[in-house]
Amino acid sequence: MNRQKKIKQLLKAHAKKANAKLAPKSNKPKYISKADRLKLEAEAAQEPELAVAKD
Repeated sequence: MNRQKKIKQLLKAHAKKANAKLAPKSNKPKYISKADRLKLEAEAAQEPELAVAKD
């Protein structure tokens, strides 16, 4: 009986993990590294200068 319980418990855990992988992701925003954030910030700072130069 103990062996059957352990096997059933393992199968249930594997099924739970498989379902979690297939489930849609949460609404949490995607992680952006510090280097990428600095790069985006630098690009954003350059864009207004380019817009002024075009006018």
